[in-house]
Amino acid sequence: MTRGVGFTCRNVGYSRHVTSQDTPISGSGNTRIKAVRVLAGLTQADLALAVGVSRQTISMLEAGAHNPTLRLCLDIARTLGTDLNSLFWEESEDN
Repeated sequence: MTRGVGFTCRNVGYSRHVTSQDTPISGSGNTRIKAVRVLAGLTQADLALAVGVSRQTISMLEAGAHNPTLRLCLDIARTLGTDLNSLFWEESEDN
């Protein structure tokens, strides 16, 4: 498994490795989660089922209207085969 640039979906019945050549994953943590989920071919319901929450929770998370627990963040990252930094870390504008 490649960290950061690519990911492999797990725990959803199949495995597909996606790299940055497929599409760049950028933006805030919320939009990155959606981008990785869509690249993996998962619906919000698929991801929700895999991590044990409702589809509405995933929708609110992607819309920036939900502040997830660390446990949920870890479960999402693990399910999408990536790490927390790739999904949630935002670079500071200050150097």
